[in-house]
Amino acid sequence: MTAGNGPWTGAGLAESVLAARDLSCIRGERAVFAGLSFALPEGAALVLTGANGAGKSTLLRILAGLLRPAEGAVLWRGEDTSADPAAHARRLRYLSHQDALKPALTVAENLSFFASLWGGAVAPALAAMALTPLADLPARVLSSGQKRRLALARLVLAPASLWLLDEPTTGLDAASVERLGPVLAAHRAAGGIVVAATHLPLPLPDARELRL
Repeated sequence: MTAGNGPWTGAGLAESVLAARDLSCIRGERAVFAGLSFALPEGAALVLTGANGAGKSTLLRILAGLLRPAEGAVLWRGEDTSADPAAHARRLRYLSHQDALKPALTVAENLSFFASLWGGAVAPALAAMALTPLADLPARVLSSGQKRRLALARLVLAPASLWLLDEPTTGLDAASVERLGPVLAAHRAAGGIVVAATHLPLPLPDARELRL
């Protein structure tokens, strides 16, 4: 993996599934980051660290196709993802700071809504984040940690090759963070890739780190 102003190598590109090539982001008249490159194979995890405002969330949005970089490209198996944004959107799950829940729907109904879009079964997703006892409660009565667990449970619904997670453990207690570990491990064991921005340790053994 190369980052910052390091060189981009053809070998890294050839071996990668997800790659960033010389990405630059400009905010106002300030360069948030420039010349940023990395390459990730199947099953890899990359943890983005750095101070507030360093560009972690911005980089995740660029990788998700929600923002365009000032320069450079995001590649999937060597192809520029901007050539087919819809195909790229289908292969990823993006978890932002917002939990994106419908407060009037129950816990199970929130997951059913996303299952209708992506496929997958609700019961295993509930169980993965210990939400089964809360299945019939409306989302509006959940604590912040429970809402975050419900947002994370969406990841379990149906396979997606790329998980982009922005501060995924915000509001979680130690038991919930530990529970997230097997979910992340199963995704990686199936060849999935995780890119996560965080200020806190994550249950991602052998993850690479990119400090912005």
